Amino acid sequence: MLTTPLSGVIPVVPTVFDDEEELDLAGLARVVDYLIDGGADALCVLANYSEQFSLTDEERDQVCRTVLERTAGRVPTVVTTSHYSARVAARRSREAQAMGADMIMLMPPFFGATMAVPEAALTDYFTTVAAATDLPLMVQDAPMSTTPLPVGVLVHLIKEVPQLRYAKIETPGAADKLRTLIAAVGDRLEGPFDGEEAVTLIPDLDAGAVGTMSSSTVPDRLGRIVRQYHAGDRDGAVADWEELLPLIHYENRQCGLRAQKILMAEGGIIASDRTRAPFGPVPPATRAGLLELARRHDPLVLRWAR
Repeated sequence: MLTTPLSGVIPVVPTVFDDEEELDLAGLARVVDYLIDGGADALCVLANYSEQFSLTDEERDQVCRTVLERTAGRVPTVVTTSHYSARVAARRSREAQAMGADMIMLMPPFFGATMAVPEAALTDYFTTVAAATDLPLMVQDAPMSTTPLPVGVLVHLIKEVPQLRYAKIETPGAADKLRTLIAAVGDRLEGPFDGEEAVTLIPDLDAGAVGTMSSSTVPDRLGRIVRQYHAGDRDGAVADWEELLPLIHYENRQCGLRAQKILMAEGGIIASDRTRAPFGPVPPATRAGLLELARRHDPLVLRWAR
């Protein structure tokens, strides 16, 4: 159970597969150690960058249990329990708490391109999940969802569901949305975060974000940037972020979630960078470009296991 509000960098833990696309739980445990050694303030598991959409329910439990057992309370863990069904999301959240989760993250319910949920149903959805757990909730506002979360809806949810104290905003115009949301709800929102690999980190911190929920590619560098910013060294944070930005952009625009696995495999943290079909590998030229760019920055992900 959290005793202080979360801030800083919360990397999303990738689900590790072997070359046959079976779970590699030993590799997953090594990823947890790497992220904690890299200074992560917390970990997030079973998010979209974890390929949660590729997992069976049994595999979700295996991944969640492995991460929580390996973390062993060293840092807090956020477990994503998103599902279209409020009943299923509530059950997943209850089970995550029983395993030792510290926070629950949820996208608004949606399914495909057409099954969005009307605003009136969202409060009931989040209330149902909140009733199943004692943990704080984080709402994930991401482009993947076809259920929109305009600021007015987010304000209503935060005021109506007391456990909803965190938000991950990773939509276009994130900084303006964060600024408007924070102004409307004040300290009801303990943890405004951004996402999208921290590609808009400095504008989002300027808007009031307390941290970033990034990929697992460069948590050590992002953590340092966030700490610099909050210590009052904005100029230093901006300089470090701008230096890192080409790598972040390459990950975000060219590779997506596959970048972190490529770099972890190259660095010897995991044995395979496999994603599950039909989500295939990046083209060889794209992979080579990522590795070339990453080596210029000498990130921990390429050195940790050496």
